[in-house]
Amino acid sequence: QVELVESGGDSVQPGGSLKLSCVLSGHPIRHCRMDWSRQAPGEEVPDWVATLRDGVKNYRHWVEGRFTISQDNAKNTLYLEMDSLKTDDSAVYYCGADCPRGTTWYRYRGQGTQVTVSS
Repeated sequence: QVELVESGGDSVQPGGSLKLSCVLSGHPIRHCRMDWSRQAPGEEVPDWVATLRDGVKNYRHWVEGRFTISQDNAKNTLYLEMDSLKTDDSAVYYCGADCPRGTTWYRYRGQGTQVTVSS
């Protein structure tokens, strides 16, 4: 069974930094296409933040230069390093994975970790 578990969310002041982690179990992460998304209060659905797919990283423009997505294949873990945090970055952050089983791709998502940026 594939499972994603996020951690690292916290309350920080504007300008601060956090590093989120997401442990993938049940499937080798190197075979998956990974992403981070977030859902702020009042938003109906999460909005993607960063993706790491086939070695290529992509970011939403409003986090580019501040956030860094990476993964450790040996630890089967995805990371999101967040610097220069702003109050608008407050949200529940979700780790997502698209992983293959045979010729079919399946979508998985974790339960989320809360990030609060406030003075």
